[in-house]
Amino acid sequence: MSPSQIIVLATPVFFVLIAIELAVGFKRQRNTYRLADAVSSISLGALSQTSAVFTRLLRIGIYTALFEHVALWRNDAFWTSLPGWLLALVFYDFCYYWLHRMGHESAVLWAAHAVHHQSQDYNLSTALRQTSSGALLGWVFYVPMALAGVPPLVFGVVALIDLLYQFWVHTEQVGRLGWFDRWFCSPSNHRVHHAVNDAYLDKNYGGILILWDRMFGTFKDEDAQEKCVYGTRGLLNSWDPLWANAQVYAGLAHDSWHARSWLDKLKVWIQPPGWRPADVAERFPKPAFSIAQMQLYHPPMSRTVQWFALVQFALLLTGVAAFLWQADAAPLAQNALWFAVLLTVQWSLGAVMQGRIGMLMALMLQSAALATATSALGLTEWHWLFKPLTMAIAIILIATSAHSTIARGTSGSRTPWVLLMAALGGSLAGDVFLMFPGFFIPGLVSFLVAHLFYVALFKSGQTWFPHRGALAATLGIGVAMYAFLWAGGLPPALRAPVAAYVLVIALMAAQAIGRATVLRDAPSLWVAIGAGFFMLSDSLLATNRFVTPLPMAQVWVLATYYAAQALIVAGMVQGAARAGPSSATALTPQTDLARSPSAA
Repeated sequence: MSPSQIIVLATPVFFVLIAIELAVGFKRQRNTYRLADAVSSISLGALSQTSAVFTRLLRIGIYTALFEHVALWRNDAFWTSLPGWLLALVFYDFCYYWLHRMGHESAVLWAAHAVHHQSQDYNLSTALRQTSSGALLGWVFYVPMALAGVPPLVFGVVALIDLLYQFWVHTEQVGRLGWFDRWFCSPSNHRVHHAVNDAYLDKNYGGILILWDRMFGTFKDEDAQEKCVYGTRGLLNSWDPLWANAQVYAGLAHDSWHARSWLDKLKVWIQPPGWRPADVAERFPKPAFSIAQMQLYHPPMSRTVQWFALVQFALLLTGVAAFLWQADAAPLAQNALWFAVLLTVQWSLGAVMQGRIGMLMALMLQSAALATATSALGLTEWHWLFKPLTMAIAIILIATSAHSTIARGTSGSRTPWVLLMAALGGSLAGDVFLMFPGFFIPGLVSFLVAHLFYVALFKSGQTWFPHRGALAATLGIGVAMYAFLWAGGLPPALRAPVAAYVLVIALMAAQAIGRATVLRDAPSLWVAIGAGFFMLSDSLLATNRFVTPLPMAQVWVLATYYAAQALIVAGMVQGAARAGPSSATALTPQTDLARSPSAA
C-alpha cells in the first residue's frame, strides 16, 4: 500500500476528530473554526498530497539512490527490528527538528513552510494545511539517515508516523498535559510554535519530541498571561491555494531582483525571513509588524455561497481521494490531467469564497477543465457532456446577469448583452458540431458567426480597429498561418471557408487589441488576451487537423480555447461592472464575476 493510499484511509479519521473538536468547541462556546479558513486549509493539504505524486522522486527517489550507493552502514535486519524502528523514528524526528528550525531561519525554506502557518485559526484543519514545495529542498535534511543505512521502507514509514502524530497537537481545546508537555510535542507546545507574539516567535520545532528544543535552546513554555495570536507576520489575506504557496517566494524574488548588489541578491534567499537589503528596504518600505494591528481576514459569504462551498468541497475531497488511490499505478500524463482538473476546482472554490468570481464562473472553469481532460483521455461520453455544458453555463451566467440588471433598470443598453450571448451561442453550436465526424464545415461556420458577433461586441462604443499596428499584426499572423496550412495540405474544398475564417478571427483579435489600447484597463486587456488565445487555439487545431498530428493536441487546443472564452466573458462583464450603466458598452454591474468590495 502506497503512502498516498494510507493518507486516503486516514482521512475519515481526520474528519471524525475535526467533528469532535468542532462539537467540543460549540459546547464550550469556544468555537475555533471558520468555514472558509477550514476549507482553505484542508484544500491546501489536498494540494500538497496531489502534488507530491510528482515531487516524491525528490524525497524518496533521491533518498533511495543515496541509500543504495553511498550508505556507510547496511544492516537491514537491525533497522527492521523493534529497536531499529524506534531508533529510526527518533533519528527522523531529530532530522525533522533541524528541517523545521531551518524552515524558520532561512528565507527560502520559510517560503515553503509558511503555508502551514498562514491560517489565523488554530484547529485540526490547520494541521492538514501543508506546503506543496517542501520537497524541493527538504530532502537534504534526511541525507544523514540514508548515509546511516536506514532502508527506504523504514524511512518512509517513520516519516508517515512523524507526520500523522503532529495532527492532534493542532488544537486549542486541549490544555496543559503536565509531564507530557516536558517530553513531547503537545497542543500547548505547538500553540506556541504557531504564534506570532514576540515572546513565542520561532520556538518549539520538535515533531514528536520536544526534547530537541530543550537541548538546543528553542523551547518556550506557553504562558497563560500571553494569549497566542496565529498567522504569519506577512498575512496572506487570501483563500487562493496557488498564491498561498507562492506568496513568500514572490516577495523574495521581488527583493532579489531589485537588490543592486549581487551578494544581496543571493542573501535575500538564505538570510532569516524578513531580512532585506538596505537599498531595497529604502525603495520599497514595509510597515513594521504590529500585533495590535493584525486584522482577521474574513470576507463575508452569503448562505448560498456557503452551501456551494460545502458541496464543492465534498466533491473535491472525493476527487482527491480517487486521484491519490490510483496515482501510483497511473501514467504520468493521466495524473497530470486529473491534477489540473483538481487544481482548477481548488482555485475556483477559493476565488468564490473570496468574492473574486461568482459560482457560475467557477462552474464554467471546472466544466472546461473536465471537458479538456475527458477529451484527452478518450472518455468520449463524459466529454460529450462537459464540452457543451461549459458554454451552456457561460450563456446561463450572462442570461441571469442580464435579466437581473434589466429588471433593476440599471442597464445602459441591451445590445451588448445580445451580442455576447449570440457569440456564446455560436460557440456552443460549433462545439457540438465539431464533436461529430463530418461536421467540420458546420462547426467552422458556427464559430465564424460567433466571431462576427464578437467583432460587433468589441466595436460597441469604439471606432473600427483603433490600433492599426494590431490590425497589421493579426492580419500578418493570419496570412502566415493560412500559407502554412496551404503548404501543409489544406484540402482545396476547404481553402475558401478557412480563408474567410482566418480573416474574421484576425479582425476579431485586432478589434479586441485596439479596444484595449483605448480603454487601458485590466478587463479590456483580459479580452484582448482571450482573443489572442482564440487565434492560438484555432491555429493548433488547424495544424493538428491539416498539417501534422500534435502530441496531446486536445489538451492544447481545448485549454487555449476555454482560456479564450473565460477571459472574454470575465473581461467584458468585469469591464461593464466598472463602467456602469451610463456607458454605451456597459452590460451590467455584474455580481457573479465582479470582485466584491469587501474582498478587495
